[in-house]
Amino acid sequence: MIVHSQVRVLTTVALATVALAGTLIAACGTVSGSGSAESITLYNGQHVQTTNDLVAAFEKATGIAVNVRNDDEATLANQIALQGPNSPADVFYTENSPALEFLQGKGLLVPVTGATLAAVPARYSSPAREWVGVSARVSVLTYNPSLIKASQLPTSVLQLADPRYKGKLAFAAGETDFQPIVTSVLRTYGQARTLSWLAGIRANAAAHLLPDNETVTSDVSRGLVAFGVINQYYWYRLRSEVGAAAVHSKLAYFAPRDPGYVIDVSGAAVLRSSAHKAAAQRFLAFLVSKKGQEIIAHSQSYEYPLLAGVTPAASETPFSQLQPNPITVAQLGDGSQAVALLQMAGLL
Repeated sequence: MIVHSQVRVLTTVALATVALAGTLIAACGTVSGSGSAESITLYNGQHVQTTNDLVAAFEKATGIAVNVRNDDEATLANQIALQGPNSPADVFYTENSPALEFLQGKGLLVPVTGATLAAVPARYSSPAREWVGVSARVSVLTYNPSLIKASQLPTSVLQLADPRYKGKLAFAAGETDFQPIVTSVLRTYGQARTLSWLAGIRANAAAHLLPDNETVTSDVSRGLVAFGVINQYYWYRLRSEVGAAAVHSKLAYFAPRDPGYVIDVSGAAVLRSSAHKAAAQRFLAFLVSKKGQEIIAHSQSYEYPLLAGVTPAASETPFSQLQPNPITVAQLGDGSQAVALLQMAGLL
């Protein structure tokens, strides 16, 4: 995530200063590149280092300069929604699909070229063909074996609300990564049961309602809390940063196809407001090309590339061996239902 201290809520109600600053957004971006007369503006909600590597390679390959504005994906989605046809963005690149679905629902995206969509499995891109899946992550449990045995961990996401885990659970309700899990539970069990579940989670994690998944991952490793809910890449990033010997936690999965076992898809789209649609489409094509996917595979984002034949450099569970809940990106929607339930439960 880019900005971890703020609540990740997709809403069209935003600060008035956003609207006033709309025409100045492009000037706030980090300009990298070739100096070519042709350029595009990228609103980036993905990991900055990985995006910088992708941008540098794209500029070198095409001569198209990319002006990058980095921020939390929800903040950027809100800005695009407010700016509408006046948005200076050409491309929007996100960590999670709901932000893209949010803008798609407002008619602010254009179809992705067929060749780009065909590069990755269709189930990881927009059914309306207006954004393309680029990489993926999976929800997991990170736990400290000195505080809880693997056999004592919940195997179902509903068990997170079990009173036996009071004081042992940590999670970051404000992270957009958690919203797909809430949506998945909602679609499986309905609103009443989901609200009851969220109330139980709030009670169990009251001492460890943390601002972001980095803190969840770090606190579990340090022995400050027994276990937490994250996406897998946070654990691999921590191991890369501090060294394997300094990590005292492990990963575990919910039972196969459990509603808490969710694949999150990162994606990208071309904005309807773009004045450089051809160049913007070339950037999307690069993201899912072998070169782009290899950059992702060897980056410190530790996400799963979606192009067949490209695998992560880290020793992660192979993507093909994951057994997630078969909820689709369309069923995950724009995250608004999850946000509403989290607010009703007092977690946002």
